[in-house]
Amino acid sequence: MNYSNDNNGTSSSAIPQKTSSKFGQWLKTSLTARLVMVGFLTLVLLIPLSYINSLIRERAARQTNVIHEINSKWGEHVMVYGPLLKLPYKSYSEKRTYNEKTKTHTTEIETKLKHAYIFPETLDVQADVASKTLKRGNYESVVYSANLDFNGFFSSPNLELKGIKQEDILWDKATFIVKTSNLKGIKGAIKINVAATDYAFETNYNTFDRGTNHDLDILESSFLNTADLPIASDNTMSYSFKMAYNGSEGLQIIPIGKTTTLGMTSNWANPSFNGEFLPNDQTKTITKDGFSADWKVTHLNRAFSQQHIDLIPALDQYAFGTKFLIMVNEFQQSERSAKYGFLVIGLTFLLFFLIQTLSKINIHPFQYLMIGIALTMFYTLLISISEHSNFLKAYIIAGGSVITLITLYSKSVLKNRKFPLFIGASLTALYSFIFVIIQLENYALLVGSIGLFTILAIVMFVSRKIDWNNG
Repeated sequence: MNYSNDNNGTSSSAIPQKTSSKFGQWLKTSLTARLVMVGFLTLVLLIPLSYINSLIRERAARQTNVIHEINSKWGEHVMVYGPLLKLPYKSYSEKRTYNEKTKTHTTEIETKLKHAYIFPETLDVQADVASKTLKRGNYESVVYSANLDFNGFFSSPNLELKGIKQEDILWDKATFIVKTSNLKGIKGAIKINVAATDYAFETNYNTFDRGTNHDLDILESSFLNTADLPIASDNTMSYSFKMAYNGSEGLQIIPIGKTTTLGMTSNWANPSFNGEFLPNDQTKTITKDGFSADWKVTHLNRAFSQQHIDLIPALDQYAFGTKFLIMVNEFQQSERSAKYGFLVIGLTFLLFFLIQTLSKINIHPFQYLMIGIALTMFYTLLISISEHSNFLKAYIIAGGSVITLITLYSKSVLKNRKFPLFIGASLTALYSFIFVIIQLENYALLVGSIGLFTILAIVMFVSRKIDWNNG
């Protein structure tokens, strides 16, 4: 018997060929198949986008490390407060012991040396900050040289309310303390002038107050060379001293005076006033040549007293001052731009899908893939060029290159000039829209929402002409 033909005389090998032919035709003509293919390719392109985001984070981390290295060699963030008057005093306690032989108790008086810390009545700081940028390779950091001038006075301390008798205070062992970060950045000697006498500061490692003020170091003066404090007739003791710093990132003080004032001037045009207190708006000025700002803080504005026994509390939460910023951060803007990568790829594929569907032009999945890879190349170009130039120039070069490439490629795919020009104009509008969004801070969400709504409305309007029943 002949098994090569069926009852209708048709070859059995023709059945799978017919089925394969129908499936291939379905893939070419079915809207569902095209949508599935476009969606799948969009998801596949999320893989290189994730690597691009990792690359941005890696380069940003490299920038942070280089900036930290520059700052550590020049001088890091400066936080400083002082002077504090450190008064040693005798503290007495009873110690009871029991004698087994005599079966009696004996009491001894133990004497310990403790310290009281007195904050000044007034503290006036004038800071003159000269800023500049230092570069290493493709990265730069803001550094500065600051001259700080401290003036004010102490009121005559009265510790009897703390249970400390006047006769127990060791007046001849009194010193002044300044607490500060960035010892490495201090330039020159520091001397405090009290009653026409200078007292030199030295780093006091024995009283290094680790843990109470984020590892602020202590500078302590020599002993006052008098048996009593040099209190004037009005029960005040004036002081003044100067400090010169090399620092970076920011400069802050802590308002330990009952009334604290700070005046700061600098040639840096992009300050960020930070910390617990902001400067007076009436006296604050910012121009292209620099800024000046004034602060005033009273004891009613912060929750600590002017006298402390045995331990200086952690006060860095009350610090205020200025952070010196480089306003344009290319990696931050590149990262924000890359977040819209999925949107760019999805809308571009949607544009080609609509052209393919409405014009009956066949576009192969490989051509979609090439277009998607070209879109991801925008971000690698953007990152690499922005490291050597400003972000705007990098964005224009990267965007122009990708738009030109896709426009020329789509001309060979779509076989005419009308559609490629439309695609080029659409991509230009899309990249311009994204650039506007990443430049905005307060209105980014609003502008982005309006833009996406507009795009959705256009797609809905155009897609009305598509016969979705041809699935």
